[in-house]
Order: sequence, then C-alpha cells, then structure tokens
Amino acid sequence: MFALTTSSLSPVATTLGLCGALLLAGCSHLIGQPPEESAWATASALGEAPAWEHQTFKGRAATDYRGTQHQGRPALHAHSRSGSSLLRHRLQWPADRVGTLQFSWFVEELRPEFDLTDREAEDAVARVILTFDGDRNRLPARDRALSELAQLVTGEPMPYATLMYVWDHQHPEGTVVRHPATSRIRMLVVRSGPDGLGRWQDIERDVRADFEHAFGEAPVTLTGIGLMTDANNTRQTAQAWFGPVRLGTRLASEP
Repeated sequence: MFALTTSSLSPVATTLGLCGALLLAGCSHLIGQPPEESAWATASALGEAPAWEHQTFKGRAATDYRGTQHQGRPALHAHSRSGSSLLRHRLQWPADRVGTLQFSWFVEELRPEFDLTDREAEDAVARVILTFDGDRNRLPARDRALSELAQLVTGEPMPYATLMYVWDHQHPEGTVVRHPATSRIRMLVVRSGPDGLGRWQDIERDVRADFEHAFGEAPVTLTGIGLMTDANNTRQTAQAWFGPVRLGTRLASEP
C-alpha cells in the first residue's frame, strides 16, 4: 500500500484542497445572499431536496458566491480574490438515471497565468464539477491512500471519480486533462480561448458519454454537482457568472 510519510503530506494536502472542490475540508457556510433563496437556485432543477452548500477550506480565502441577475438572467456570481471554495449540491443518482447536464456560464476574461497541468498554477475561471462513487477496490494504491486520508481529515472519502467541465485559455475543446496530483480528477475542456467571452454560453452535455470518454469506464453513482471559480494557486483574481443548472433523466428506452 502507498505509504504517506511526513514529506508527502504537503502535496497530498494540496490535492485534497482541490478535491475539496469535491471533498469538503473545512466548514460550510454561505457568503452574501443565500443561493437557495435566489431565482438562480429556484431555476436549478436537480430533482433533490438538499440546498446548495458553500464549501470552504481551512486556511484559505473563500470565493464570494452571490445569487444575482446578469444580462437579464438569474445567475450565480463567483468572484475569487486569490481564493478557493465552491458551491456543492449533494446527490445520490444511479448513473443509469443520469442523462444530460445543462448549464451556462458568462466569463469576461481568461487568465493566462492559469495552467491545468501545473500543480502550482492549477486554477480555473469556471468549473462545473461532477463527483461519482464506484468500486474503490479498483483505485491505484496512491489514490486509495488519498481517499483514506480524506476520510480522516474531512469525514468523507475522496470521490471515486471527479469530472470537471472547464473553460480554458490554451487547451482545445474536447481535451481531457488529468489533474497533476491524481488520476481520479479529470477535466474536460468544453470552451477554449477567447471566443465567446462577454456573452452567455449555453452548454448541454451527455454526462455518461463524457465520463466514459474521460475515464474509459461507465459511471456508477452521481454523488454531487459543484460550481467553482478559484485563483488561490496563482494568487490572482477571477470571476464568472453561472446560470441555473439542470440535470435531465435518462429514459428507460435509451441505451
């Protein structure tokens, strides 16, 4: 089994910090107008009762999330000032129920300092994050160790797999980028470069097909959806607006 030594804890903690996008170190609280009381949250159709949670990380500045209106649409405004936190909605959906994911985002500016492949610069102006559970016996030894450490630190194991939809300034659309610290986080570039900046981008994705493309296997259980704007690694600022999130159910007749 992969041994966690004292010297290995720093990069592991960095990994868990991003997985906190997923995993949830730190406390939960809301900044600004509670999203569950906003038109944005009301329009987000996820078919489950729990409210959106603001997940923050101990020792890190939080991204500011506020329900608002932007260019005539209900929106969630995310503004990071060297910060890192996210909004998460917990789910428990068998993957054979999961069909399409519809979301939208509005970005004014991309940051050339951000680099998805570099652990020290791995920030993103806009991420839509899906977490999944699965057979943890299939995980590599290092990832099993990370999951166990996450369980100790946060009370929750690291997700079996995490798929992120991102807008990136350098990688072309369709690129799958593995997180520099763990193979269990993969980022799918769905918008690339400056084309589309300054206007709403409406996106619909086939979740099952995207997961199979990114991980080479079928998903098992969808456990959460998160929205994130982060700039903590590069110590920059970044902002984005997210439209309502809608998760479609796959019909029984669909493959």
